[in-house]
Amino acid sequence: MSITPKSLGGSQIRQTFLDFYAQRGHKILPSASLVPEDPTVLLTIAGMLQFKPIFLGQRTAESPRATTSQKCIRTNDIENVGRTARHHTFFEMLGNFSFGDYFKKQAIAWAWELSTEVFGLPASNLVVSVFREDDEAFAIWRDEIGIPGDRIQRMGEADNFWQSGPTGPCGPCSEIYYDFHPERGDNIDLEDDSRFIEFYNLVFMQYNKDAEGNLTPLQNQNIDTGMGLERMAQILQKVPNNYETDLIFPIVQSAAEIAGIDYHNSDENVKVSLKVIGDHIRAVVHMIADEIRASNVGRGYILRRLIRRVVRHGRLIGIQGEFTVRVAESAIALSEAAYPNVRSREAQIKAELAREEAQFLKTLERGEKLLEEIVNKLQQQGQNQIAGQDAFKLYDTYGFPLELTQEIAEEQGLTVDVAGFKAAMEVQQTTAQNAHQTIDLTVQGSLDKLAETIQKTEFLGYTELSSLAEIKVILVDGEAVESAEAGTEVQVVLNQTPFYAESGGQLGDKGYLQSGENGDGLLVRIDDVKKESDFFVHFGFVERGTIKVGDSLTAKIDNSGRRRIQANHTATHLLQSALRKIVDDSISQAGSLVSTERLRFDFNSPRAVTAEELQKIEDLINSWIAEAHAAEVAEMPIAQAREKGATAMFGEKYGDVVRVIDFPGVSMELCGGTHVSNTAEIGLFKIVSEAGVAAGTRRIEAVSGQAVLDYLNVRDRVVRDLGDRFKAKPEELPNRITNLQNELKDTQKQLAAVKSELAIAKSDQLLNAAEAIGDFKIIVAQLGDVDAEALKTAAERLQQKLGNAAVVLASVADVDKVSLVAAFSPEVNRKGLQAGKFIGGIAQLCGGKGGGRPNLAQAGGRDASKLQEALDCARNLLVEALGN
Repeated sequence: MSITPKSLGGSQIRQTFLDFYAQRGHKILPSASLVPEDPTVLLTIAGMLQFKPIFLGQRTAESPRATTSQKCIRTNDIENVGRTARHHTFFEMLGNFSFGDYFKKQAIAWAWELSTEVFGLPASNLVVSVFREDDEAFAIWRDEIGIPGDRIQRMGEADNFWQSGPTGPCGPCSEIYYDFHPERGDNIDLEDDSRFIEFYNLVFMQYNKDAEGNLTPLQNQNIDTGMGLERMAQILQKVPNNYETDLIFPIVQSAAEIAGIDYHNSDENVKVSLKVIGDHIRAVVHMIADEIRASNVGRGYILRRLIRRVVRHGRLIGIQGEFTVRVAESAIALSEAAYPNVRSREAQIKAELAREEAQFLKTLERGEKLLEEIVNKLQQQGQNQIAGQDAFKLYDTYGFPLELTQEIAEEQGLTVDVAGFKAAMEVQQTTAQNAHQTIDLTVQGSLDKLAETIQKTEFLGYTELSSLAEIKVILVDGEAVESAEAGTEVQVVLNQTPFYAESGGQLGDKGYLQSGENGDGLLVRIDDVKKESDFFVHFGFVERGTIKVGDSLTAKIDNSGRRRIQANHTATHLLQSALRKIVDDSISQAGSLVSTERLRFDFNSPRAVTAEELQKIEDLINSWIAEAHAAEVAEMPIAQAREKGATAMFGEKYGDVVRVIDFPGVSMELCGGTHVSNTAEIGLFKIVSEAGVAAGTRRIEAVSGQAVLDYLNVRDRVVRDLGDRFKAKPEELPNRITNLQNELKDTQKQLAAVKSELAIAKSDQLLNAAEAIGDFKIIVAQLGDVDAEALKTAAERLQQKLGNAAVVLASVADVDKVSLVAAFSPEVNRKGLQAGKFIGGIAQLCGGKGGGRPNLAQAGGRDASKLQEALDCARNLLVEALGN
């Protein structure tokens, strides 16, 4: 008995597949992570990957048969995403596996039964392929399944010999194709995507391939199959492509709504962009859920590249500003039933998307403008290749992945000099690290023009707190000027400076540029310093006088601020060392911030640091401070530094010679920052908080020196204030607050009970006002300011008292908080009305949403001014539906 294809949604297809094989002795196993255990592949690309050790005989299977729905990522065909009906970066592979149990005959028979008898695909629409040398599979299909020989295609290694990677388990395969147009006859070309789609691949896993390409038989003959969930959904749901199935189209629609366009009425280019967004958002949601973070290497690079493609395609269809988080909500909602981790990791997913999108948007527009200029220039010159150096500048300065530049170039009929790009990448010693380390692009553009005429800034700040300096460049609004008067914001480049430029998490110094012996002449306040290539750019404000190129001034940093920063920076080094000693010696830094007020240290850790461990860390660091360890600062070859055991700081780029900060026996790190000369100068160290900031990443915030006293003074005032209010000693406060909390909970329960009784009393007054509509009674009314729970109780009670009835109640508990409830009897449901869908539609009129069961549902809204209109609409709909 076949199932009507139209009746199967994506989730039904998935479950039907798993149930079919479970009924045939297969153990249903969960999807593996997108981060594979296999070191030979970057991401999980197939359902068999988690079973590779079993196929190789390295591990014993828990069950001789298994079935899974495996999430996969492939980016080798990324340029086809959105352009063909079937290519994706993220997809689900439904699989059944045999570990030395059954082989070709049984696998083929079940695949045919599932496809034709369970999913109801007509045999006349199916074509199969086999490996050209696999006579056994050909004979099974023809003689036992009954497929005509002319609908069995023999194909070569490229199509019908499957392998998971350059090495590992492999074997011949047989694929089942769906023919959308059998009326075109027997001239079969399986490469014709407009007619055929391969939806089920049966791999007869019987060999292992080594690094030299040699094939050796595996210990067991195994079965590894894969059915593309999205492809089967396209077939059964009778839509023109995978993107218009219920697995992806809701995501596409959410992007279209944000852009204010209609997918079906859009041109092909817009549709491609919407499909790219739909596909890539699914991919990045699952990648982040599996604890992949955006970066410039490996999996992180793939994630960053996908997010940036989403952002760019959003701009192509007219979306301005940030939107990825809103689209991700649709992807999470679609996936959470099968993959609950996308909901449990929702906060991390949205935070990563928001952070990456915001960072990319800062430079995207300028990068697009530069690329447009490059393209126009090439076209005017009759050239067709973007230089590698230009592509690298787009990557290094504007965050354009090479692939994105290639994609845009291809749209313009151009290519990119990839070899030149790679050469520029190798030459580059220092790259922009993140948003707070990258200089304002308008300033950078001017510096690029001036780079050939000025020399690099000499940094004196390790030993000097002030120095004479010559003004080499003055920028105002990004433009080079010869002078600037009082009241002007400026960026200044000096020939030498004591000011530390923001780097390695340490903020830039503050201070002044001044002339005159007592500083009574020119005065420029410096608020920040950033480094761009070899130039230190001083961001300041001319408070007095006129600053001119060529002036010799005294550059003087804020000594108090520098001392605080030095103490916090050294404390960060001690913190990393203490974490490794007390928590886990594999801990590594994932980011930091060192300011005058505090320090922040991010580190990789799979778990939270316990309160006991935090206390031990704090005590250890304070003991190191008290022991007065002197700093030993030296420059040495990087190989020598690593040999001595120096730890590299996160985000830093190192040359052949490095600066090593060593507190012997305590901490030794490669670091270009400023530090105390002795740990005793830190004074005191206090941990303020410890929390998770991303998957596998924790953050400790702390204070040192004078800031500890400031921190303790604030808390002392709070404790004394609480003691006065509660008439209690500090040590009595916890019990006093606990008692008050318990009293408050009791009072809230009593208040809720009173509100419920009040709502019931108000609702009883509505019984006599019930309106008769045919055989039904309806009540549509507002109950003042009762809360949502009491409103629900009242609606349910009214419906039960009225019997064959529909009740819709509303209340306004606050100015922007509308509550709505619908309670329908079974007879109302049989008239085609469901409370969940009904009240959800009504709530939209008040700027809200909601839903629930067919008989009882709740919703909320924000616009109380539209409530009466919504209630009138509810009544009219009920009268129309129940009066017929």
